[in-house]
Amino acid sequence: MKFIVKGKPQGKARARTFYNGRLGKMQSMTPQNTVDYENLVRWSYKAAGGTYYGKGLFRVVIRAIYDIPASFSKKKREAAAMGEIKPCVKPDVDNITKSILDALNGVAYYDDSGVIELKVSKEYGDSARVEVEIECLTE
Repeated sequence: MKFIVKGKPQGKARARTFYNGRLGKMQSMTPQNTVDYENLVRWSYKAAGGTYYGKGLFRVVIRAIYDIPASFSKKKREAAAMGEIKPCVKPDVDNITKSILDALNGVAYYDDSGVIELKVSKEYGDSARVEVEIECLTE
């Protein structure tokens, strides 16, 4: 199953923990931009015809594609388009992975602990997006 999440790749932000005086205890909240991005991932998966696999073993390939910066020279833009220059920008691949895999919990599979193979890459392309491929290894 392959699907595309349009827009700039986003990583999973840390939950914010604070003391809630009304409740008299500590509380943690996921930042709204992370919640919105995970909802976009879920929607993109369902819109592409994704189905729920349940429990099983999975192989996942994630390609985070960034826009080529306008500040690049013509020569540097061509090199980026050919894959000779890779984006060394935030978010880190581990945070991108976390946001994609966590978003698909309960939507594509029961839990991302079933992901036993993972390949993640960052590159430049014509439009910012994240391409995700999920393969169920169990029948």
